[in-house]
Amino acid sequence: MLEYVMPISVFRYFEALCSIPHGSRNTKTISDFCAAFAESYHLEHWQDSANNIVIVSPPYPGYENAETIILQGHLDMVCEKEAWSHADMSRDALELKLDGDFVSANGTTLGGDDGIAIAMMLAILQETNIPHPRLECVMTADEEIGMLGAAAFDASRLKGRRMLNLDSEAEGVLTAGCAGGCAAVAALAPRWESAAGADALHISIRGLTGGHSGIEIGKNRANANILLGRILQAAAKESPVRLVRVEGGMKDNAIPVSADAEFVTAAPLSVRRAVELCAKELQAEFKAADPGLTIEVTDSVAVMCMDEESTKRVVRFLTSAPNGVQSMSPDLPGLVQTSLNLGILRTEPQAVAASFCVRSSDANEKAALLERLRVLAEGGGSRKKPGGASGQLRVSGDYPAWKYEPFSPVRQLCVDVFRDLYHTEPKVEAVHAGLECGYFADKIRGLDCVSFGPDILDIHTPRERMRVSSVQRVWRYLLEVLKRAK
Repeated sequence: MLEYVMPISVFRYFEALCSIPHGSRNTKTISDFCAAFAESYHLEHWQDSANNIVIVSPPYPGYENAETIILQGHLDMVCEKEAWSHADMSRDALELKLDGDFVSANGTTLGGDDGIAIAMMLAILQETNIPHPRLECVMTADEEIGMLGAAAFDASRLKGRRMLNLDSEAEGVLTAGCAGGCAAVAALAPRWESAAGADALHISIRGLTGGHSGIEIGKNRANANILLGRILQAAAKESPVRLVRVEGGMKDNAIPVSADAEFVTAAPLSVRRAVELCAKELQAEFKAADPGLTIEVTDSVAVMCMDEESTKRVVRFLTSAPNGVQSMSPDLPGLVQTSLNLGILRTEPQAVAASFCVRSSDANEKAALLERLRVLAEGGGSRKKPGGASGQLRVSGDYPAWKYEPFSPVRQLCVDVFRDLYHTEPKVEAVHAGLECGYFADKIRGLDCVSFGPDILDIHTPRERMRVSSVQRVWRYLLEVLKRAK
């Protein structure tokens, strides 16, 4: 299908990779393919138990004294398909399509993220006429499910202190920093009592815009779980309430678009009016960012509810917990430095669990924010009545930041080459999301790094497609950067 698409060596390897199923947690075969490639070209290489693989290319003549460069990308892809597709992505090759300037897959994700990086590395490694310093081509596994390969990778054998990460999806953008982050779950243990015979109401929040909790966190979009806390507070001010449940959101890294609560009250009519008034105020407040916001209150039925103190603790937590942007970067205008998102809210017999995605490019700010959540979860030092809710904070999945450096020789080289080839300035940015570069910057002291790549549209969906002409330009760009990296 792609045998005549330029650059031929890059697309030949990309097509070969697409013939190997390589979704996350299914990377052994593709890792072994790369190892067999290295053996066939007698290249130094090593694999680990996580299926990460490193292939080393000796320097081109005249580059013996140049510092080693690390090229880095990931082996796995996100496996999604259309409802009509019969493809078994754990076993079947991708069915590639070429339509004008775009490569895609029939009814499935393409895996251009990050198969094109691996293909470019293999194409460079096989050639003997490409000028470059000594290369360490690092191919990591399971990036798409939490950067597990990068987390497990032993970087002590690497000699390079300059790295080109090839896992960006917008040509013309040089990424030079990312946030670190973690998941933090505040669990409040309530005390339950009978709700028999009490009037119950149900609040539903729908129609919010939502979005990625890193990329869209600075757009003032409403968080359904936070709105739920404000509505419950308005209800409780009108008349005492007893919570039955609070629920909202599906993923901690997505701004929740819906939420629900049920509670009992002795004054259902006045509480309903208070909720409806609060709803109008919230709709006015978020009319620009969330014009589809709807809030409804309806009758319900309850068997058990939380006691008075437990209810107060949960509502107090929802209205006091920080959410959204906490600070902006002092180095890059417009870049969020620290944020958090209350992405999931669940009620179970043992606990009301509030799951946050916490992000920051400053480790101290992240630690301070987690401590604030811990204090709130444990009660904020307030005097608790016997039998009230107790709480704790559990932190997991911690990953490091890649801090933007005002001075970066590698970034300056990439800017200079871009300017010469494209006759315009690249966009240099940092992102408020996690990248594998964070792990490498954490593991390799003094690492100088930049990330770039070709245009890949609608990644992680069956509509994913990669622009051929962009691959061609980025390939030429990559070779020129390596050529000048003496």
